[in-house]
Amino acid sequence: MGPLVLAQQNLPPALEAKIADGVQALKAGNLDNADKLFSEALRQGAKHPLIYHNLGIVAQLRGNHAEAIARFRQALALQPDYGPARLLLGSSLLALKKNPEAVRELKRAVSLMPEEPQSRLQLAKAYEATEDWMAAVQQLQKLVELAPQDAEYSYQLGTAWGKLSAWSYKQISTINAHSARLPQALGLEYATQEKYNLALAAYQRAARTDPKLPELHLAMALILLEQKKFDDALGEIDLELNLVPESGIAAATKAKIEAAKAVALP
Repeated sequence: MGPLVLAQQNLPPALEAKIADGVQALKAGNLDNADKLFSEALRQGAKHPLIYHNLGIVAQLRGNHAEAIARFRQALALQPDYGPARLLLGSSLLALKKNPEAVRELKRAVSLMPEEPQSRLQLAKAYEATEDWMAAVQQLQKLVELAPQDAEYSYQLGTAWGKLSAWSYKQISTINAHSARLPQALGLEYATQEKYNLALAAYQRAARTDPKLPELHLAMALILLEQKKFDDALGEIDLELNLVPESGIAAATKAKIEAAKAVALP
């Protein structure tokens, strides 16, 4: 939703014509004329949410977010369920770093317009500003579902996942600096970068810290399979199955290693 999207309202003909002229000026980028037309409507005694909303848009486009906030709030005082005003109010609050207020207004915008991508995008940005990475990821996941062909939204989701991951590692380190999860996370990062020897070393450190932690030996088995070290891979997957004998993934990985080893035999 761009800032020029307007609600359909029942207006007196003369006022409707003036507002229509103001909207055209706004769309043309003529902010001074738009401001003049909407302000004239107010001076003529018209107290209508659409007028305040459009004056808010003018102020926002000029970068005057304090005035924009005041205008959007005037519109919402008259029509509290007007989603576009909630959305743009939240955006201006976010621009002024009034992050908790922005979250509150943008959550209401999403509830009023759950299918509107910009509502979820702005709410995700507000959550990021408050470092609530989990909530930001949840909104971006919904956004990608709404617009799966938009590469930018997928990129934003990936970035948020990375920040959530970094936040999680920091939390783990704060709670327990000696947790096996820290070298495990490092191993995963190295594996993603295809730095397999470093990944194996990190996973081995994690296993020494917590020998009963599941998934470590599975991760090492998969790397060793990639390196065609089949006997070592089978040794690691057997250790994984000793820990979690019910693991279907581990059983399937063992079968995959055995099959690859059989093919590789002369």
